[in-house]
Amino acid sequence: MAVSRALRRLLRIRNLEEEQSRLLVESALVELRRLEHALSATVERARRGRGWITLSARNGEFPDRVAGVTETQIAKAQAIALTPRIAEAEVEVADLREEFLRRRVERRQAETLIEETEALDAVEAARHRQQTLDDWYGGRLHGEEATATRHEQTGPRGGKGGGTGAVSGAPEAKEP
Repeated sequence: MAVSRALRRLLRIRNLEEEQSRLLVESALVELRRLEHALSATVERARRGRGWITLSARNGEFPDRVAGVTETQIAKAQAIALTPRIAEAEVEVADLREEFLRRRVERRQAETLIEETEALDAVEAARHRQQTLDDWYGGRLHGEEATATRHEQTGPRGGKGGGTGAVSGAPEAKEP
């Protein structure tokens, strides 16, 4: 039973589906990293704003204090906006990763099915070759036995009864 074209086509489709799933996971991970980086930048912005507030308290510059408060408020608003988006992105990555693993299992199942079919084909071909060799050898052996049996029955010269008609073991007479 050879591996069918449909089964090979199924394997190609499973490979493509797995590749698409992998690319979707990678894309979602890039998006998640981008959001996490934006949150880190927001934390840094809030820290800078607090630094300006501290600086304005030392030197008495009112614009630095306003800038610091504004930066801190903007950073807080951005963090509030980013946090749920990061949570959604994490869920999406987990779902896509699960889908990717499911696709990988499907591909591996198709590969296993093809490998098992090929292994069975190889065993069947080896069995067939061995049977052919056995038949050939048996025919050759049987042919030699048949030839030997014919020689015993007819003698080496082909006549019935074992040859010249002379008594076995008797010396042959010479003609002058």
